Amino acid sequence: MPQEKYCLGSELANKKLPVYVVYEDEYVTCILDHAPFNDGHTLILPKKHFKEVEELNVDTANAIMKASILVSKAIKLLYKPDGITICQNGGIFNELTHYHMHIVPRYENQSFSDFYLEDETENDNKVKNLRDVMLKLQEAIYAVK
Repeated sequence: MPQEKYCLGSELANKKLPVYVVYEDEYVTCILDHAPFNDGHTLILPKKHFKEVEELNVDTANAIMKASILVSKAIKLLYKPDGITICQNGGIFNELTHYHMHIVPRYENQSFSDFYLEDETENDNKVKNLRDVMLKLQEAIYAVK
């Protein structure tokens, strides 16, 4: 696998840029999305660079799934969504050029297509303080662990 010159996802996963970490282990870092669809919208990023899902090794893939279960339980406890959407965008749709999984709490009146709207101002109004969301979600993760 050729070495990437710069990978935003690797920078985020390894906390070389400011992030709001809700959970991490030796394989993954779970951070709040900077433009969340709803409070609690979390990204799971492997610490090692992988671009596409088929590149993941077994240990990292297992860590991603375990983290997705843990974060989903915590989101359900904290925000009581009507459902959770878990997705991953590959190929030209992978804006981080690094594998990442979205954990998105959703409510009955929200269409899945709304998740892909690019209205940053609407997202700015949804979460006023990512630090507060991070602290609440960390507490919920601790409670469901």
